[in-house]
Amino acid sequence: MIDAALRPGTGHPGSTDPGSIDPGNIDPGRNVATRVAVEFPIMGTTGHLVVVGAGAPSPRRLVAQLVDLEHRWSRFEPDSELSRLSSGEGRPSIVSHSTAMLVERAVWAWSHTGGRFDPTVLAAVSAAGYDRSFDQIRDVTVTQIPPVPAPGCAGVDVDMDIDLVRLPAGVAIDPGGIGKGLAADLVANAAVELGADAAMVSIGGDLRVAGDAPAEGWEIELDHHIVEPARLNLRSGAVATSSTMRRRWRTATGTAHHVIDPRTGRPSTGSAVACTVVAGEAWWAESLATAILVGWGDPDLGELLSQLLVDAGALVTTVDGEQFAVGPHAHSFSVGHQRADQKVP
Repeated sequence: MIDAALRPGTGHPGSTDPGSIDPGNIDPGRNVATRVAVEFPIMGTTGHLVVVGAGAPSPRRLVAQLVDLEHRWSRFEPDSELSRLSSGEGRPSIVSHSTAMLVERAVWAWSHTGGRFDPTVLAAVSAAGYDRSFDQIRDVTVTQIPPVPAPGCAGVDVDMDIDLVRLPAGVAIDPGGIGKGLAADLVANAAVELGADAAMVSIGGDLRVAGDAPAEGWEIELDHHIVEPARLNLRSGAVATSSTMRRRWRTATGTAHHVIDPRTGRPSTGSAVACTVVAGEAWWAESLATAILVGWGDPDLGELLSQLLVDAGALVTTVDGEQFAVGPHAHSFSVGHQRADQKVP
């Protein structure tokens, strides 16, 4: 989930927008200016938040909600709710409603993508060398252990009425991108419910907008790294990117990355290197982007995409620089100086 950035003039935290401020200097008791943009570290990446409207809640309040979700879902915190679930040896546990939502949506995405998106890849990610925060492995050569195919979600139980979750013994959840997407969904919607006219929340590029879009829309740049950046004008909904070109680390046998093919337990080796999906919600956009990236080239992918990309669109970049825009909203992407092929090879 990477590199979805607001263009200058649309509230990008790194622009010269006069509303850009440091969330550490905000009085949490006052309303913000007409438009305020902040940037902050969150979930191992960079978060961007833009709120519009004199009645909008303090950005500090919204950032605090994201921090709370990070503590509930982090796989690097042994006392997080997900860590406790993963080490529960099959025992059911009552969790927060947000955590139950995360697991429920992750299981749903696993089922509907034919297992190409799989949240149970935690052991495989760790085996590939990503067993601590990325900052700790960024500049070192890590040791890998034999790959561990993902066990899948068939035995995961979620009761949303009482927020009860049970993971089978030996099954652990990696919140990864779907956690960032769901967090963006929850906080963008919360900002509008609390009085903002409009809000944008991006966590490492998993981006959700809510409320009444600015007149010019939210202009977003999508960087797939090996081709000229694409653009997207978003008025509602979400966009997320999954890529093998980021979060890469050295091993004794070469470079590894964080996008795991759950069928093999190894970093994905397919021809697709990046996939961006525009959809109604960021958690689903992220799940779809990962599933398409992992499954690109599968003989049955075209038929599956016709079912999954309802009210969505995807832009896929392959290792040789070809780009493919697919789905009902494929036309949403402006790709360099030419239009991507609208087909699945």
